Amino acid sequence: MTQSPASPLPPPEERRRLREAASLTQAQLADRLGASKGQVRAWESGRSTPRGRKREAYARVLTSLAGADGVTADQNAAVVVAGPEAEPAVSGLTPAQAFDALYAFCAPALVRQAYLLTGRRELARESVERAFQRAWERWPEVARDRDPAGWVRAVVYEYALSPWHRFRPRYRHPEPPPAAPADRALMDVLLKLPPSYRRTLLLYDGVGLGLPETAAETEASTPAAANRLLHARDALAARLPELSDPALLHRRLVEVAGAERLRAPRGATVRVGSERRARFWTRAAIAFTVAIIGATALTLRSAPTQYEPPVAPGEAVRGVPPKPAPGPLSATEIALREKLRGEMSSGPERLTPSVG
Repeated sequence: MTQSPASPLPPPEERRRLREAASLTQAQLADRLGASKGQVRAWESGRSTPRGRKREAYARVLTSLAGADGVTADQNAAVVVAGPEAEPAVSGLTPAQAFDALYAFCAPALVRQAYLLTGRRELARESVERAFQRAWERWPEVARDRDPAGWVRAVVYEYALSPWHRFRPRYRHPEPPPAAPADRALMDVLLKLPPSYRRTLLLYDGVGLGLPETAAETEASTPAAANRLLHARDALAARLPELSDPALLHRRLVEVAGAERLRAPRGATVRVGSERRARFWTRAAIAFTVAIIGATALTLRSAPTQYEPPVAPGEAVRGVPPKPAPGPLSATEIALREKLRGEMSSGPERLTPSVG
């Protein structure tokens, strides 16, 4: 007898958001499910997963809450990034297979989110590729993380919003906006928001994270994240009053992101690119180290083996009289000169002294 597959569950962050949207406490939800408050808290944090009848009941309750919230499962999957429960099972898989499973599940949604952040299609694909390359370089750390998808999402957002892209020649000119006028107007308002406001708005109203999770991912306090969210919503409602409803704003973000044909490279390609980058930087580090060692060895070889004190600079000697210039000869000196000139330059006379 074949066992029916377990009902799918949304990510832990989405479970908490649906419960809070329905104004339910963890204790009230636990009473409806016949579970304890601690179990509900563990399910929403991703520390544990419901099994059997509790899982089925939990899935039915979340489905009803999602319908009441006005967000369908298809719309949610278009932007929301998965948590541990929504990811495919990784038990028994090799690291490469587990990475490919995470990439196949998260990459399409992350490319659309990066596009909403930057308004650039190529930069969105590059951000996702670089983030997953970094995840593969640190795969043991990422695989043990409680929320691997959130780890990658944070890296994607940081790379996409980096201010250094403005100095790159390929990103100096804006890309063509969306074709639909409504989509173009929404993207124009989003891109005029400060990057921190834009990121907070996308995480809360697009991805569906709770306010504490949004604050943690943006490295801000909860009041600061709430203030950014309110200012972003006010700026958006001032230009587009019809998007003052958060549920409608979520739907429009999904539609704008889904209207663009954004494709991410295959997971195997990203892994190979990450390994090539790792080999390149490893070889570069080895070459730099060898150059430093060679320069040090050359310095030691050519350096003197003993101390040679430097020669002191010359100083002017004072108190010595100047050298006198030659003057006229005296009578004795003139007689001696004439005598020397009259003698023979060679001969016995020079060998024997004269007497007298």
